[in-house]
Amino acid sequence: MYVGVTAALPRRIWQHKSNLVEGYTKEYSVHSLVWYEMHASMFEAIAREKAIKKWNRDWKVKLVEQHNPDWRDLYEDIV
Repeated sequence: MYVGVTAALPRRIWQHKSNLVEGYTKEYSVHSLVWYEMHASMFEAIAREKAIKKWNRDWKVKLVEQHNPDWRDLYEDIV
């Protein structure tokens, strides 16, 4: 799973899906948006990202499955 922060979610997901971003998502073909959160400030978003990155995989899976049990790609919902 990849966790990241952006101020422009649709554009950033398109970049990942198009393999324009070097790193984890390109190397491992992580191209589905299965969960996201909106925050009032970038400060809050970065703090949440840092916290979630420390979680173990099972906790992240439970977070996704609470909101998206079928792991459906949510990209089309936000564009």
